[in-house]
Amino acid sequence: MGKKMDRRRNGCLIFSLLVLVVAVKGENLVFNVKHKYGGRNKGSILNDLKAHDSRRHGRMLTSVEFKLGGNGSPTDAALYYTKLSIGTPSKEYHVQVDTGSDILWVNCAGCEGCPTKSDLGIDLASYDLKASTTAKSVSCDEEFCMLNTPYSDCKVGMPCDYQVSYGDGSSTSGFFVKDDIRFDQVSGDLKTTSMNGSIAFGCSSRQELSNPSQAVDGILGFGQASSSVISQLAAAGKVKKIFAHCLDGKNGGGIFTIGQVVQPKVNSTPLVPDLPHYNVVMKGIEVGGEVLDIPTTIFNTKSSMTIIDSGTTLAYLPNMVYSALIYKLMERQPQLNIRLVEESFHCFDYTGKIDDGFPVVTFRFADSLSLTVYPHDYLFQVTESRWCIGWQDSGGMQAKDGMTITLLGDLVLSNKLVLYDIENQTIGWIEYDCSSTIQLKYESSGSAGSAYTVASHDISSSSIVDSRKGFTFFFLIISILYNLLK
Repeated sequence: MGKKMDRRRNGCLIFSLLVLVVAVKGENLVFNVKHKYGGRNKGSILNDLKAHDSRRHGRMLTSVEFKLGGNGSPTDAALYYTKLSIGTPSKEYHVQVDTGSDILWVNCAGCEGCPTKSDLGIDLASYDLKASTTAKSVSCDEEFCMLNTPYSDCKVGMPCDYQVSYGDGSSTSGFFVKDDIRFDQVSGDLKTTSMNGSIAFGCSSRQELSNPSQAVDGILGFGQASSSVISQLAAAGKVKKIFAHCLDGKNGGGIFTIGQVVQPKVNSTPLVPDLPHYNVVMKGIEVGGEVLDIPTTIFNTKSSMTIIDSGTTLAYLPNMVYSALIYKLMERQPQLNIRLVEESFHCFDYTGKIDDGFPVVTFRFADSLSLTVYPHDYLFQVTESRWCIGWQDSGGMQAKDGMTITLLGDLVLSNKLVLYDIENQTIGWIEYDCSSTIQLKYESSGSAGSAYTVASHDISSSSIVDSRKGFTFFFLIISILYNLLK
């Protein structure tokens, strides 16, 4: 898949969609922007977890805010990231926000192959277990490890190891630790207070990177698995398993929160059950108001999947869909000289208004939910008059069970408020100004709760060079320019 894949995941690692966890031993929040069961069967553990969930609904639940950094333009080498304060005393780490991954991991002190510098303007940091008074290693016989890792030779006290491989050939491995992480708890309109959560996360002691120049300190996985940060906070009774992001593709940064969004209202579509990623049922695609001429069964068979993934920069479509879409897009502009660059990017010269010269693309989903993508979203500018198409052919990309893949990344998710309701197994979105505000519901035991306003942030504009989803676009743009000017 190599060159056809989105070069991202903080430049450190790529497609969480293709992540393989090989081995592991062993209230509302806001962020600035995967054994044996030790004598207990899986069913009994799951029943205990469900009972735990029922109990925690009677507690006070909070909302959390994460401040985002990163730029919405693919040409700005990009990933969306946040900062986390980990340990006692606390230390800050820049981590990529990724809804397609299931664990949080950061670079560990003494790591072999971990990057020491980044072209993103970030001062990289390493986590040191011995330097935090609240840190402890996770052993393979602990419940977290038994629930999240296929471990067959666990002995009491052995570390809970992990290994994750990505589709570009990059990988990270290490061991799980647990430490305090500080979160910004929403406490009022545009106000937060500090809240600590004890979270198990990966300490990366070895990495093999395909592109270390675009590195951050790690990845913040917001998948559905019990190992993800939101699942751990929910299991501790602190939050509901509902979060949202609004990635500002115009100005950079945006909004990333844990909690129930009450304003704006968001329509939703069901998540496909029993799948590890945020899979949805696609019904069809329209280009310029016309239904794309493809078999309607292509998205609705057991051998296909459509995944929503904020850790991917572009959008990847099955070959038949991709070919039909590109043909339809170019139908209005038959005079354009289309050139293939980097084996997968179609580029051309155009001096008119992009939104006037090319059609809108609309994806249709179950329960009448639609997602509209404008020309200025799917076309990116290389020079004043040169443009490239962001749609990509998923080609040979297949899940290990042979499914064909439609992967919708930030190309279609930017400038939309996207709400992930894991508890009710739905996902939804609405076009939105991600530089504005949203309202989150604050719940407390025995009361209806209040609605608090949360604002957009862009931490990259103040202290860090604008960046985004780990896509190595700096080198891509140089290559595009070279090929177009030959």
